[in-house]
Amino acid sequence: MSHTFTVNVSGMTCGHCVSSVTEELSGLPGVENVAINLNTGGLSEVTITSTLTLDSAEIGEAVAEAGYLVVSNNA
Repeated sequence: MSHTFTVNVSGMTCGHCVSSVTEELSGLPGVENVAINLNTGGLSEVTITSTLTLDSAEIGEAVAEAGYLVVSNNA
């Protein structure tokens, strides 16, 4: 069974940002897919599909490791 989590991330402006966040989130246990809707002028929507339940702290730490900030989530 897959779980889907969506968070809004601030500070992402380019493809490199997308790659960095995708790489960090993909390293979390159970993550199968990371889809990012890049919004260079505001909040980018990040959707994570995982076979395991992730908590918002795990997601926030992975995004922070890439150098960005989760500003809201529904994880």
